[in-house]
Amino acid sequence: MTAATTTSPVIKSKFQSIILAFRPKTLTASLVPCLAATALAATSTSTADMKFQWWIFVYALIASFFIQIGTNLVNDAMDFKKGADTSERIGPQRITQAGVLTSMQVLGLATLFFIGAVLLGIPLVNEGGQPIIIIGILSVMMGYGYTAGPYPLAYRGLGDLFVILFFGLAAVMGLFFLHTKMWTMDSFLLGLQIGLHATVLIAINNLRDIDGDAKVNKRTLAVRLGIQGAKKEIYFLCLAPFVLQIYWALQGRWVAAVLPLIALPLAIKIMKNVKNTAPSSQYNQFLGQSAGLHLLFGVLLSIGFIL
Repeated sequence: MTAATTTSPVIKSKFQSIILAFRPKTLTASLVPCLAATALAATSTSTADMKFQWWIFVYALIASFFIQIGTNLVNDAMDFKKGADTSERIGPQRITQAGVLTSMQVLGLATLFFIGAVLLGIPLVNEGGQPIIIIGILSVMMGYGYTAGPYPLAYRGLGDLFVILFFGLAAVMGLFFLHTKMWTMDSFLLGLQIGLHATVLIAINNLRDIDGDAKVNKRTLAVRLGIQGAKKEIYFLCLAPFVLQIYWALQGRWVAAVLPLIALPLAIKIMKNVKNTAPSSQYNQFLGQSAGLHLLFGVLLSIGFIL
């Protein structure tokens, strides 16, 4: 009894550290495109008579979570191995850096999540066919290749593009296709909006870490653009989805066009915070705000479609 009481806090702490390594606060990047794509599919006039299948949403959502968690874990392990995560890190502590797990253990855990995503993708492939096979394979490969492999995207300044493509366009258009068996301009535009706001998270993260990344030759887009250029990128990513709301107004979907404007003050707040603050640990708060912006905008837009 005494031994169990003594060790249980350690076990609990280790378990909590592993859960935090999944970066649960950022999982809105997977949730929002699934919500928005499903709302668009359910309310599009061209698909009004379709038989809606909720299992598609559930399987796609969990698979997306697994791919994102796997990507985060690979990032955790590889940044430590390459020297990007050290005791000087100003962001949240990573489990490999902290010695909670070894890099090989973290990579093994990431592999389990990727395998889980593949297994969940099998019924989705049966439903959607070859396009879903392509999207699924590329998503897993790029999730691993984000910070690992011979050409790690994050170390070449391509991480931001990766997020727009896979947590925006591919996620929204792929799920919309699963629901409707169609590729449409509506789903492309929605995917672009969702992807741009998802990229705010990585842009703020990379600006916060700009000095440490530059030291180890991690050439993120923030490192390539410099501090002022990286701030301008964040301004663009925050505002562009609101400008694109014009599209929904032109489509006559006025509620969807107007309702997400409620999130605009939060976008302006993030921009002001970034403008007035040098890269530092304060950016960890801005990350939470950007996740909130992504979620709020996406939920309001989804509600707008339904209303």
